Amino acid sequence: MQITKLDHVNLRTRQLDVMVAWYRDMLGFTEAARPDFAFPGAWLAAGETVMVHLIAVEDPELVGSEVPLKLEHFAFRATGVAAFEARLTAAGEPFRRVDLAATRTAAFNVWDPDGNHIHVDFDLDG
Repeated sequence: MQITKLDHVNLRTRQLDVMVAWYRDMLGFTEAARPDFAFPGAWLAAGETVMVHLIAVEDPELVGSEVPLKLEHFAFRATGVAAFEARLTAAGEPFRRVDLAATRTAAFNVWDPDGNHIHVDFDLDG
């Protein structure tokens, strides 16, 4: 067995509609079909691949980043670095870009509305 890529991330949120809109508008995800679970949520896809599962919860203690931190960040590999940076800038979305010369990668650090830290990484040679 060999792990080859991240399958999906499951996040709890108290603001389901806001989170769906952010992942759609900032990261370009689309809402995907989701099984009829006994609890509310949404599945978000990049192309045909569902990558983010959102679960609606009421308890504020169950969402966002935690102190002490348990999950520092999760990351997606993407293409279209200039368009992505322009999208974030036009939306006034805070981000930090770090260009890593050793790996020829541009790593964008962004935070969703619940405060989850996400990397969106781009190959600078592509």
